[in-house]
Amino acid sequence: MRDLTEMFEPVVESMGYELVGVEFIAAGNHGTLRVYIDREQGVSLDDCAAISHQLSGILDVEEPITQAYDLEISSPGIDRPLFKIGDFERYCGKTAKLKLAVGLQGRKNFKGRLAGVTDSKWVSIEVDGEQFDLPYADIAKANLVGDI
Repeated sequence: MRDLTEMFEPVVESMGYELVGVEFIAAGNHGTLRVYIDREQGVSLDDCAAISHQLSGILDVEEPITQAYDLEISSPGIDRPLFKIGDFERYCGKTAKLKLAVGLQGRKNFKGRLAGVTDSKWVSIEVDGEQFDLPYADIAKANLVGDI
């Protein structure tokens, strides 16, 4: 998804939005390309349509995905996904759920308070009073946990 992020980011930013992240969810022969955008005043349906129009043009020309897919443009929502190392720094002190691709100390899932980033390689999370330093490269999925 890094290539898609690099392809989309200049366009999204030039339109006044932040590109939060990009994910592709494969489901058999058809997938979903989900692009998360944000800005201070929030994101409306019209904003999503405008970004979709621009990114569709890029996707039609570049053809980076070979299988059939749907393009979805979305705000990150209350359970904001964390994609970049900077996201973990930005939301330090907030509650998050992290899932590792490879287990650490017999576990893959961590839910707790983000406690910082070290050397842009390690994400610290405090779970039930215990701090875990997780390799950023091993984080398969991460989301903030919305306060209800």
